[in-house]
Amino acid sequence: MRILLVAMAVMLMGGASLRTGRAEEAAAAKAEEKAAVLEEKVADQPPLEPARPAERITPTEAKAVDPAGDKPLDDALTCLARTIYWEAKGEGREGMTAVAAVVMNRLADPEFPKTVCDVVTQGREARACQFSWWCDGRPDDVEEPEPYAQAVEIAREALNQQLKDPTDGAVNFHVESIHPDWADEFVKTATIGGHVFYRAPKTTAAAQ
Repeated sequence: MRILLVAMAVMLMGGASLRTGRAEEAAAAKAEEKAAVLEEKVADQPPLEPARPAERITPTEAKAVDPAGDKPLDDALTCLARTIYWEAKGEGREGMTAVAAVVMNRLADPEFPKTVCDVVTQGREARACQFSWWCDGRPDDVEEPEPYAQAVEIAREALNQQLKDPTDGAVNFHVESIHPDWADEFVKTATIGGHVFYRAPKTTAAAQ
């Protein structure tokens, strides 16, 4: 009798886990679908208002996309979250939000690619990546769950157009300890965390 009860309990637990797994897969798929629509809107014409409630990625959906931080970089939310994490994981919400703003400003600028992943990985063929973490030769999987969870939330809000841009339209940035040649050709807009941010000489579409 005891063996039968244990077997039944195992079966019930297995069924619950299966249902949970399917629910998480459905939530992740929904988030990726919404993110693709939202990034397309920004690339085509930056919206002046946040996305409508039905269009927004929810926190639950966002968390389901890449919970362990080891998913391939093949959707807008993951590409944006991983960039925020690796470029600014030690700089708090403001520093992470600033990096997210740069990606979104580039997405809105005709001079840059038209998807978040293409913006993030631009220059990979020539090993001259726009975002250094992408070409540093090290693994891209997440190492600290807590800052990555914050990065996912900021990426979600950025795609939903719910974030205020603290960089004033920046499309470039560098760490404070260096001064690259290109910096003199751009307009400095902010210093946030350990980074200095710049807008192109001609104001980007996202900053107008």
